[in-house]
Amino acid sequence: GGVPPLADLVLGAAAGCLACVLTNPLEVVKTRLQLQGELRRPGTYPRPYRGVLRAAGAVCRADGLRGLQQGLAAGLLYQGLMNGVRFYCYSRAEEAGWTRYPGGTVAAGAVAGAVGAFVGSPAYLVKTHLQAQTLAAVAVGHQHNHESISGAFKSIYKQHGVAGLWRGVTGAVPRVAVGSAAQLATFASAKDWVCERQWFGEGSWAAVLAGGMVSGVAVAVTMTPFDVISTRLYNQPVDADGTGKLYRGFLDCILQISSKEGLLGLYKGIGAVYLRLGPHTVLSLFFWDELRKM
Repeated sequence: GGVPPLADLVLGAAAGCLACVLTNPLEVVKTRLQLQGELRRPGTYPRPYRGVLRAAGAVCRADGLRGLQQGLAAGLLYQGLMNGVRFYCYSRAEEAGWTRYPGGTVAAGAVAGAVGAFVGSPAYLVKTHLQAQTLAAVAVGHQHNHESISGAFKSIYKQHGVAGLWRGVTGAVPRVAVGSAAQLATFASAKDWVCERQWFGEGSWAAVLAGGMVSGVAVAVTMTPFDVISTRLYNQPVDADGTGKLYRGFLDCILQISSKEGLLGLYKGIGAVYLRLGPHTVLSLFFWDELRKM
């Protein structure tokens, strides 16, 4: 309360970036798991990444400890853009009184998330490319072989123009909109549920973290399919005109994954998605709240 929306843009961006530094390793693991066995039936491909902990170990063995922070610069850029815009839009909706209407909180969260995802899409595209890159022996998905974050932006722009920087945005917008709406719909009630059972003291950050992890179950179940689709659309190779070589778009991606990998293919990496959600949510809110107080 009392913080202007423009200040929320800056504070939201800073909060998202601080949380990103601590949760980026799970993003790397999640990306590898979601690209593993792309469009291949279960049991017909090698699996260098098996589960969250073993996948993290495989990343370290291939790329060293620094491998767990691959794509961090692009991730920070994405979190800054997406969360800055998301918190700004939500703050404006609160200021306008829209969140006081029934369902207003969820609707405002979904719209704010969708706008933030659109603005941050180029950074997420580059982040996905960089996090997928590794040694040939453990490589999964298409390897774009960018030298750096700036080199990635230049290469994509040079080959496909401005539109190329927003390739895959059709998967990103519903991903963040669904995740943001589900999070806002369940987070507060999950936190209250934890406190009612007296697991933690009301108002403590342990209760908030526990509430975030409980809420994370609902968010992970609803968001993971969109997350997998988003990763696949962003990382797929493209023709000279920017047309995807594997997927024609959002719906085609769903159909191909479900028909070739089964419905469980849409839930690849759900463990990493879940383990990231609770801490990232709580850290973002904690940093945002503390920055606002300052």
